[in-house]
Amino acid sequence: MPVSQRPTVLIVDDNAENLTVLGELLQPLYQVRAANGGERALQLMALAPQPDLVLLDVMMPGLDGYAVLERWRSDASTAKVPVIFVTALGATADEERGLAHGAVDYISKPVRPPILLARVAAHIELHRARARLEDQNRYLEAEVARRMQENERLRDVSMHALARLAETRDNETGYHLLRTREYVRLLAEELLARGAFAGELDAASADLMVRSASLHDIGKVGIPDRILHKEGKLDAQEWEIMKTHAWLGAEAISQAERDTGAGAGLDHLRYAKQIALSHHERWDGGGYPQGLAGLDIPLAARLMALADVFDALTCKRVYKEAWTHEAARSLVIEQRGGHFDPVIADAFLARFAEFCEVARRFSEDDVHAAASV
Repeated sequence: MPVSQRPTVLIVDDNAENLTVLGELLQPLYQVRAANGGERALQLMALAPQPDLVLLDVMMPGLDGYAVLERWRSDASTAKVPVIFVTALGATADEERGLAHGAVDYISKPVRPPILLARVAAHIELHRARARLEDQNRYLEAEVARRMQENERLRDVSMHALARLAETRDNETGYHLLRTREYVRLLAEELLARGAFAGELDAASADLMVRSASLHDIGKVGIPDRILHKEGKLDAQEWEIMKTHAWLGAEAISQAERDTGAGAGLDHLRYAKQIALSHHERWDGGGYPQGLAGLDIPLAARLMALADVFDALTCKRVYKEAWTHEAARSLVIEQRGGHFDPVIADAFLARFAEFCEVARRFSEDDVHAAASV
């Protein structure tokens, strides 16, 4: 409301003489509306601009002041308009009843003009100050939300850029990042729907796991090209070097935390480290680099393990042909409780059709076709 606009006061009284007295008293300072009963007061309250204050009589035929105020307080659009009861009822019990109904003040008739004007002015200023404060709070909340969204976008871009940098040295494409992230999302959604892992999985942690999935192979930047780009099976020594990418990725993230003073307080980096280090662990303990088994493997890494294996199986590589989706599904069933957490394997089976859709949407064939144009 513009500062220059005079405040609006609604006066409600079934006595025409009282309306005239109050109107003449207030009009030099305020825009005044007058209602001669409860029903008319409800109608005038709905008009724009909304009153800044109401002077409300209590004893009226039909809807009395208590009933009118109850209507206003039950409606969110009028609940905050200050109401002062102006009434001939002067007992303490009457005043307490009026305040209990939500009135901000109580003035007994006959009114004393200086007292009434002072209270009207004070409550209008308080009402407007509260409105300004609410506007400022809304602005601050919107600004905080905007800044948080910017920070989240910056975080996601930074994480994805790091992951893409790692993949420029690998044989994978950027679609590998998109597919595996979407696979982790599908698994997390299914587990949430089932109420699985309730102690460690909720909507917020699931979102962070999905966002962190892109960094699963960041450690490959530390693997020599002669091994990373070898066309054919790695020998035993080369394989041992290749396996160090899990340690290298987790240590790179830890070192970045130390260098920036972030410590261990950033949840998305905590999940990124878990995924980078442990996504090659197996449920039965036969994985690497630590040989963890069962629930000792972080949940984020167990999700990534299935997502990464499914993607590796169903994509063509220089050393193998792509498996069919059904063949990959059969392997997951076979390795339920072996390579994969049984609960996560069941979630995969429930979302298998959506896994196939993601694989088709981000197909390697589409990437190669686009590159040849």
